[in-house]
Amino acid sequence: MTANHKMPDNLTVEEKIFGLSKLWQEVNYNFVYLEKVDRKAWDQSYQSAIQTVMNTESDYEYYRELQKFCALLGDGHTNVYLPQSIDTLIYISDFGEYRLFLENVDGQAIIVRVNQSKKDVLPVGSRILEVNRIPVWDYIDRYVAPYIGSSTDYVLKDLAVMRLLEGPVGETYSIKIMKPDGSTATFDLKHERSNEKEIYPPQEPVKLMDFKMYDQIVYVALNSFRSNSLDSLFAGILPQLKRAKGLIIDLRVNSGGNTGVGVNILEYITRDSLLYGPVSMSREHIPVFKAWGNSVNPADTTGNYWKKKCLLYNQDRTYYTFEYSPWVCGPKSHRFVKPTVVLTGHLTASAAEDFLVFADNQEHIIRIGEKTYGSTGQPYVFNLPGGGFAIVCTKKDVFKDGREFVGYGIAPHIEVKRSLQDYLDNRDPVLEKALEYLNEK
Repeated sequence: MTANHKMPDNLTVEEKIFGLSKLWQEVNYNFVYLEKVDRKAWDQSYQSAIQTVMNTESDYEYYRELQKFCALLGDGHTNVYLPQSIDTLIYISDFGEYRLFLENVDGQAIIVRVNQSKKDVLPVGSRILEVNRIPVWDYIDRYVAPYIGSSTDYVLKDLAVMRLLEGPVGETYSIKIMKPDGSTATFDLKHERSNEKEIYPPQEPVKLMDFKMYDQIVYVALNSFRSNSLDSLFAGILPQLKRAKGLIIDLRVNSGGNTGVGVNILEYITRDSLLYGPVSMSREHIPVFKAWGNSVNPADTTGNYWKKKCLLYNQDRTYYTFEYSPWVCGPKSHRFVKPTVVLTGHLTASAAEDFLVFADNQEHIIRIGEKTYGSTGQPYVFNLPGGGFAIVCTKKDVFKDGREFVGYGIAPHIEVKRSLQDYLDNRDPVLEKALEYLNEK
């Protein structure tokens, strides 16, 4: 792969080292999952990265190295983001006369949408076999996955396929595909802005909320919890909810936002006056205890609370657990407590996962679909040289009973996956299963 567009190269060597060191420092001080990190390997990676970033030939290459370094932590809420001046030069799906969108389907890199004019040339359902003459998963393991931070292996694979052909304007790729009819073809692609907007199969724009009726079942997609206006939108469908026999809430593309926005919606579909959300904790750092812990051996801590405390501070393993209190439901004009299905998928993340935690003890609510993203928390945001920024996860959330879901995802009660044939038939088996379940109630 080659790129003929000159990327910005404005950072000094000193700025590059400072940015790397800033990232390393903030992770060491703030990252809530630091005790899961091999500290010796982490520090060795930092030392190796110093020389690497010094030798980078552009600001883009530098930021890529920061992303690679950060991805070692394996956390979906700890990432490095490109400066806007660089980010606008990075393409994923535009290749001039071609536009193609990829998804991981049954462990294969599948073309799920293309620009309308090329639907017969690059058929939907085609599988990418090779990139630049390298088997696709070998290519991913070498050039894509190491730069992506993810808390779960399955989300890492999904994101790696989606970003398989991500690169700067001018970058070229040779891809070998197998079409649904079994024939193979090779295409030479180059990242250029595409002027064709029509996509096949057509994709509806993602709205904050989408509402449909399937006979006596209400379907509502809550696609984000980033806007307080969601509450009034949901309240607007209460008359239809009153007459319905069941409810489907689709969270499959909800990547989060404000936890409170989601719980306000949950209040409409429960009789409870109290809702029980996650227990939260963050790292606690008192330097003098860390200093005293230098002289403590693990064997000295048996039966000695003071020495154990000092050792834990020394090892960065001390946490502040926030005072827990349930969510007190406010007054609602109407409540809808009937069989409810929540659709989940790998992109159900952060505040959307918090919604599932709050709803976990509701006997009339079940989950259908796939495991969730497996990452939530409170990111600490800080700037990096050249206009980029990074986030570090500072808060750990678990179920009230201690069950962890960060790094694991929240599993559905009924698992349903979309197959390659479903894509070819433009079917939604997850929604179909939810309708079947509710119609039997």
